[in-house]
Amino acid sequence: MRTHLQRWLRVTVGVLAGALTGLAELAFALVAGLWLLATLGRRTGRGAETRIVAGARRLADLERRRMTAFFGTELATPPTGLPAVNYIASRWAVGLLGGVVLGCALLGAGYASLAVWGWFVADINSPATLILSSVGGLFLFYLCVQGTYGVALADERHARRYLGPNDGQLMERRIGELVASRAGVVEAVHDERRRIERDLHDGVQQRIVALGMLLGRARRASEPEKSARLLAQAHEETQQALVELREVAWRVYPATLDEGGLAAALETVAERAAIPVRLRCDLRETPPPTAQAVAYFVAAEAVTNAVKHSGATLVTVHGERRGAVLRLRVEDNGRGGADPSGSGLLGLARRVAALDGTLTVESPAGGPTLITAELPCA
Repeated sequence: MRTHLQRWLRVTVGVLAGALTGLAELAFALVAGLWLLATLGRRTGRGAETRIVAGARRLADLERRRMTAFFGTELATPPTGLPAVNYIASRWAVGLLGGVVLGCALLGAGYASLAVWGWFVADINSPATLILSSVGGLFLFYLCVQGTYGVALADERHARRYLGPNDGQLMERRIGELVASRAGVVEAVHDERRRIERDLHDGVQQRIVALGMLLGRARRASEPEKSARLLAQAHEETQQALVELREVAWRVYPATLDEGGLAAALETVAERAAIPVRLRCDLRETPPPTAQAVAYFVAAEAVTNAVKHSGATLVTVHGERRGAVLRLRVEDNGRGGADPSGSGLLGLARRVAALDGTLTVESPAGGPTLITAELPCA
């Protein structure tokens, strides 16, 4: 309730500011039109056009900042030339409409409150008149509240038509984002394959080679004691190879994620970390498997980076789902200075972008480092 009230107040202030700028734009349109008529066919006409375009651009930029501040509308840079002039020349009608709606809202609020103060101030002796006036005023106020959102929406659509981004520009931007995210996913998969190959080559493969050499020496040994000793070493190498193979498989995709969900997988990350990890997972609804997997890898990589590079003594992992968004926050008390363009964090950003999510990294010098991933669950 409080959030809706704050939003309505913000939109109302934006519509009120738009009504005031609408008066300025109406005056600008009248003066500019008369000025162009007066200088038509004269040498000063070109200079008048330049000044009118410059003024229209400044007013359009003012409108763009107003709608960004109060409506949260993202608009392109105000265009130069005729589009800016056309926008300002027609936008004043929307602004004045907002002023009329707000004026009717004040009138409705006055009538709605008549039942409270009308007995003492107004000379009205009929209770029915007061009640009907209050109900009518309340209904008018309600309509104007809804009309305020309608004016804000009309203002936004009118601005997008002239200032952009329009539907075509939004589609082009979306296509660019999809192309970039697809390329990022391909690169992330390529990096993951190289990492797996390196882990197998440097770890498990070397263990298996050493195991083969030990078994070969044991077969060639003539003394039973030496052969038994070599076989014992080979058995130890076998155990170490199995441990490293499990480590590689766990880093590729943990079975715990399918068996127990994200909370259980994050507990595994906390247990395997070399430093204390404080975990809090608030998942009222189970996120989709893809979102859980990406959240897990973000947490695992962030904790690993904190252990290796930050000098942290504590890491806090907080996962929660609010509506259609899964939010994961990983914070450490290390020295900070993490580079978002580094290979590890860049790979995480690509994973998150593949799901249309966002990854933000806040790591000032001296710490702390906060990594936040927001993943859609729709």
